[in-house]
Amino acid sequence: MTLLALKELSKRFGGLEAVSELSLELEEGEILGMIGPNGAGKTTAFNLITGFLPPTKGNIRFKGEEITGLQPSQICKRGIVRTFQITKPFGDITTHRNVMIGAFNRTFNVAEGVLIADQALETAMLSNKRDVLGKSLSVPERKRLELARALATGPEILMLDEPMAGLTPTEIDDMTEILLGVWKQGVTILIIEHVLQAVMNLSHRIIVLDYGKKIAEGKPTEIARDPKVIEAYLGEEYVFAEG
Repeated sequence: MTLLALKELSKRFGGLEAVSELSLELEEGEILGMIGPNGAGKTTAFNLITGFLPPTKGNIRFKGEEITGLQPSQICKRGIVRTFQITKPFGDITTHRNVMIGAFNRTFNVAEGVLIADQALETAMLSNKRDVLGKSLSVPERKRLELARALATGPEILMLDEPMAGLTPTEIDDMTEILLGVWKQGVTILIIEHVLQAVMNLSHRIIVLDYGKKIAEGKPTEIARDPKVIEAYLGEEYVFAEG
């Protein structure tokens, strides 16, 4: 089943077309990676899907229903939630209360919100930081808090914007394990990531953007050998390392 479908989605800022006629489909139960150079339009595409920006052209459908132009809160209520590159926890409240804010997307019952937050923290491997203030968390812990808060909303589609940026190899392995656990719980994932080995290992399929346009789409093994992708983004060094 197709959960999310973009058709000829475009966004222009003055003379710059940040996203140009982007069409894609995200299937239920899939992990779809989105890669490309800085400035390729990846985050702009996320902003369009989640209602933070209105498109100049094109439309967005979720489970066959038009969601183009809806507010971020309305889209979140429907089951699409995103994380951000730069994490911004509420610094003066605990990790648990940070996550409860996400839980109130689907319940106004405090006791239920507590349980939802506990479960999200456990999934994100952050239960041991339950009572720590947000401002006291390390970078990898803030990344996991961002994830836990998103999970608490009860998403059908989880959109992750560079969840592994700034992490060490060991921390990347931990995050990969966490995300696979989320996927096994039935959450469909769309992920932007510059840590190529991680996104290649996680994704069932990859879409490559360059200058706002989709230049390739396919399985990770196909993308790694696509001449257009090698020229625009991967480079011969990556191909050599993979070989």
